[in-house]
Amino acid sequence: MAVPEPNRELEGFLLDTRRRVDATLDELIPSEEETPRRLHEAIRWSVFAGGKRIRPALLYATGHALLADPVHLARIGAAIEMIHTYSLIHDDLPSMDDDDLRRGRASCHKQFGEATAVLAGDALQSLAFGAVAGDINLTADVRIKLIALLAVCAGTPAGMVSGQFLDLEAEGVTLSAEQISQVHSQKTGALITASVLGGGIIGDATEAEMTALQDFSCKLGRLFQMTDDLLDATQPSATLGKTAGKDVVSQKATLIAGGDLAWAIGQAQGVYDEACRALAPIERDTRYLNSLAYLILHRTS
Repeated sequence: MAVPEPNRELEGFLLDTRRRVDATLDELIPSEEETPRRLHEAIRWSVFAGGKRIRPALLYATGHALLADPVHLARIGAAIEMIHTYSLIHDDLPSMDDDDLRRGRASCHKQFGEATAVLAGDALQSLAFGAVAGDINLTADVRIKLIALLAVCAGTPAGMVSGQFLDLEAEGVTLSAEQISQVHSQKTGALITASVLGGGIIGDATEAEMTALQDFSCKLGRLFQMTDDLLDATQPSATLGKTAGKDVVSQKATLIAGGDLAWAIGQAQGVYDEACRALAPIERDTRYLNSLAYLILHRTS
């Protein structure tokens, strides 16, 4: 199967997706003029800090393959980005990863204080679920499915929150490759799965297509975290937009904790190949999904 590399068409797709997502986020998030002003300023500082919007892009790419109406994807795409941003705000807190930088500027708690950062993350989570619940473009049945999907993928026992807990518990502990993969599939992969399956739900995918999308998204989540680990070890803070080398300092459980970069790069390539093969049973136009996988494998920040 020929897998297309990123090109101008993908660049246009990503730009269009970002514009749609940002416009919806701007509509859903209270302005800085609304009380409490400092809280809303902190929320907007974090949400509009220049993120790549990869997760919503995966949602829209899946929707494109299934011929879903982009209007029907708008609010769930914004909701996914709000949950992702809330997780980053909390991840940077002193009680978690204690990072002063996020997306190239001061993290939320450094700019606004720890208490405000906690509340900004809390508010984003509530706004995310409210955005989906109030989406008049979707049927009640679809909204319930999407809310349930977000709750499972963002929470516990197998979602993002559990993955973050396991990641913290694993600091300084030697884990097997299988155990590390499990942590990453929850901490990073769960929300990527929500993005892909959310597009499947709105696009009315068949059972076989949903199975393939689930397989693809799980592998893509692993790939994203693997490349994240590689970037942390090889790129400077200025490129990453966050503090480089934190994994080593915090003794994080990563596939390159032993220092074998060549082996880790090979593992990432293998997972990428598996992800692309997972899409093969879907007889649709999956070129954007394939290209996004390639982009994730070769990303530099």
